[in-house]
Amino acid sequence: MAFNELNSVEHYILHKLSGENLNNGDAAEPEQTYGKWWEYKSANELKRNVNEILNEEELKKALIRLNPEIKARPELADEVIYKLRAVLIAVNQTGLVKANEEFFKWLRGDKTMPFGENNRHVPVKLIEFDKEKLRENKYHITNQYRVHFRETKIPDIVLFINGIPVVIGEAKTPIRPSISWLDGANEIHNIYENSVPQLFVPNILSFATEGKELYYGAVRTPLEFWSPWRLEDDEENLAKRLGLGEIGKELTDLMHPEKLLDILQNFSLFSSDKKSRRIKIIPRFQQYEGANKIVERVKEGKIKKGLIWHFQGSGKSLLMMFAAQKLRRAPELKSPTVLVLVDRTDLDSQISGDFNAADIPNVETTSSIQELQKLLERDTRKIIVSMIFKFRDAKPNMNTRENIIVLVDEAHRTQEGDLGMQMRAALPNAFLFGLTGTPVNKAEKNTFWAFGAEEDQGGYLSRYTFQDSLRDEATKPLHFEPRLVDVHVDKETLDKAFEEFRESAALSDEEADAINRRSAKMAIFLKSPERISKIVGDITHHFREKVEPHGFKAMIVTPDRYACVQYKEELDKHFPEETSEVVISTSANDPQEFKQKWGIDKSEQTRIVDRFKDSKSELKFLIVTAKLLTGFDAPVLQTMYLDKSLKDHTLLQAICRTNRVYPGKNYGRIVDYFGVFDDTAKALEFDENTIKQIISNLSVLREKLPEAMAATLAHFEGVDRDLDGFEGLEAAQNAINTDEKKDEFAKDYKYLSKIWESLSPDRILDLFVKDYKWLTQVYESVRPASDNTGKLLWFALGAQTTKLIHDNVHVGDVHNLEEYVLDADVIEDIFNNPDPRNAKRLEKMLIKRFKKHGNDPKFKKLSDRLEELRDRAEQGLITSIEFVKDLCKIAKETVQAEKEIEEMIQEKTPQAALTELFLELKTNQTPAVVSRIVEDIDSIVRIVRFPGWQGSAAGEREVQQSLRKSLLKYKLHKDQVLFDRAYGYIKEYY
Repeated sequence: MAFNELNSVEHYILHKLSGENLNNGDAAEPEQTYGKWWEYKSANELKRNVNEILNEEELKKALIRLNPEIKARPELADEVIYKLRAVLIAVNQTGLVKANEEFFKWLRGDKTMPFGENNRHVPVKLIEFDKEKLRENKYHITNQYRVHFRETKIPDIVLFINGIPVVIGEAKTPIRPSISWLDGANEIHNIYENSVPQLFVPNILSFATEGKELYYGAVRTPLEFWSPWRLEDDEENLAKRLGLGEIGKELTDLMHPEKLLDILQNFSLFSSDKKSRRIKIIPRFQQYEGANKIVERVKEGKIKKGLIWHFQGSGKSLLMMFAAQKLRRAPELKSPTVLVLVDRTDLDSQISGDFNAADIPNVETTSSIQELQKLLERDTRKIIVSMIFKFRDAKPNMNTRENIIVLVDEAHRTQEGDLGMQMRAALPNAFLFGLTGTPVNKAEKNTFWAFGAEEDQGGYLSRYTFQDSLRDEATKPLHFEPRLVDVHVDKETLDKAFEEFRESAALSDEEADAINRRSAKMAIFLKSPERISKIVGDITHHFREKVEPHGFKAMIVTPDRYACVQYKEELDKHFPEETSEVVISTSANDPQEFKQKWGIDKSEQTRIVDRFKDSKSELKFLIVTAKLLTGFDAPVLQTMYLDKSLKDHTLLQAICRTNRVYPGKNYGRIVDYFGVFDDTAKALEFDENTIKQIISNLSVLREKLPEAMAATLAHFEGVDRDLDGFEGLEAAQNAINTDEKKDEFAKDYKYLSKIWESLSPDRILDLFVKDYKWLTQVYESVRPASDNTGKLLWFALGAQTTKLIHDNVHVGDVHNLEEYVLDADVIEDIFNNPDPRNAKRLEKMLIKRFKKHGNDPKFKKLSDRLEELRDRAEQGLITSIEFVKDLCKIAKETVQAEKEIEEMIQEKTPQAALTELFLELKTNQTPAVVSRIVEDIDSIVRIVRFPGWQGSAAGEREVQQSLRKSLLKYKLHKDQVLFDRAYGYIKEYY
């Protein structure tokens, strides 16, 4: 039996979860140790109509089974189902995320109905969440599940709990390289969610796999934010083995009812973005694991602390939100207080903003030390977001309760100092959990000592490394571009000038020495106007070449606040003023003029940040020195221009502002003008042997380029790359004439293009421009059409590569040449002012025009006349005035001939266009009756086409079949170039 997506991946999933083997009809217990949960039922066995989403018979049984009031009066189940149907139907008006949010209230048991005594409202339970009673739910799995709404769609896998479809899965073939999990995810996200949205109203999550990798996402989650599911404590899995066995383990783990219902109840958030659109958030596996480890430790109550070390950008804010939400819901913790502590004002606003946007209940944000102390002294049972410095002067034993849980964000710096000690004294029995992406391991500041428990291996409760985050595409790699800025100090002139200043100012020796010491500081050199001017010139060139064309933004980090202003003023010489903003703090000691011009309050900073995060806004640069270097998430930020000394975790936190996931972004980039490259390695010295993998210098990419180019060209061994026209293209296409060969070429070209875009506009590319342009054109010629399946390997190249392909950027054939316009006014001017130089320019212009029109008889004749005129002038047979006169006459006729061609092109009929094409491609084998071929095609196409057929797959298919039949009649059906060109003409003219 051959392998395909049905018998290999889809049937494997069913077998793994239910024990049912559809390939041979056998049933067996699933391999998972926790026993059988999911029972397989074919789509036909589920008693439902194709336009019904819920299995109402099964749901009714569950309502009666789980609700005493409904058990006493079974007819009440119909009232609940009626309400649920209303939520499903309302998806058209409310949108999918809001409908999903409303249905989740029912699923979680948050909704009530007047079913109690005297119409008292009681909660309605659709699902049993108690771990001890999970078997009271019915778990069904089916495949090829037909649903009709606007259209009929057939998802591969659907999982039901109590008759409610809660998981949708799409399985793709494992044997075609260009097919990946992305194709399945794309089908769910862009096709099913739009065509049959009702099916996704009760959805917990969806998944997609091609048998090699498993990814999952919530409703309306863009594909770049779908996540892999990993297995906890699976050491081998760090290398990410591929294959069905691995997918089977991950899927059975994720689909265990206990985990799935935990995600439903405690790890699903509904938030609002800046445009007030609702979005659904479910956890990545490291957030799920980390939050649950915190909750379990608190429930056990034995160990009072723990360190969560997850790399920068991997989602610690959400982890805290999930943990806080689950802790507050845990009944055995008896309404705990969860204190979320941060150490900067900007972090405070971000974290509290995240909690508020997600509508998490009972969240308090404290604005003063007194308010925080009052909340704790009053024994407030809520989630409190505050800052560590608000514990200054806190009294010892402010609250001795056991069920206080403190989550400390970015657990380093102040937390290990006096403030940390005061916090511990004020809350002696609290649980303390530190979350960090950059732990510090030094004698005076040791994050492991402060938060790591001795019982935890390695000192951390949960760890998610940089390599993990890159492997899972939770963050992007960091590329460094070191820059060398020469600062030449003319010591002799400087000494002489200083001596003159000393004499004129009558300075004493002590005063002169003091000034000398101050002027020798590094900042003086860094802020030299000439140096800043040179750097801003380099930033301008770099930004326009490598950042702006791809829709990304940048941050400039300067030595101090006054340098920010210098950079801004210099940048304004190259860009409009609204392109950049300075974000700094001002102090009471600053001059009034400085404060008025550059001081911004919290609300103004928020507005600036919102504009920067908006990809469509004109704000492209943020200029900072300290603010926004930590706790600032703007995925559109791709490049940091760094001109400041940063060290240790501060450096790592700063550069990781650029590593967030964003459509089309392949990496974050640091352009280093200060020379912190070595410091980056030092900042990571705590992370054992992983330092070198954190950052990739561009020199490494330069070394990889020739190898990648050779590997891509190897697909075309023996092909003459200097051969032009369709013969050359056909030879290239013949070298990759199977799906497998095309897929392998696409994979190598994609890798090469990523290296190319990373290096562009490095001069090393000049050596490879010709070959890269050739490969790009071949790639374009064999790329699948946009409505084909199996396309995502080909299309998922990112904005940078796409721009390279579309515009041939940096491939050496785009030049801005001076255009010379030839019109009646120009001719008249030359005639009236017979300057020999003007006549020479006109002569050159005519020759250029004649070449452009090639073998057109009319222009050939004019060209011959010009040649004859030049010969007569050179032999002295005519005067210079006569030469100019005749030259202008030829020029006028040329302009007239060009006008006639333009009119003919505008009036060209579809038949004329096709005739021109067939004559152009005519060979010895082409039948002489071109006009008859064209008439046949024209008549058939006019019958089968319909308005807007070009946008319809069915319409395109009909026209293509008709064209193929017409060509078959004249034995031209095997000429693919002719077919493609003819079809292109038909698409344009019909």
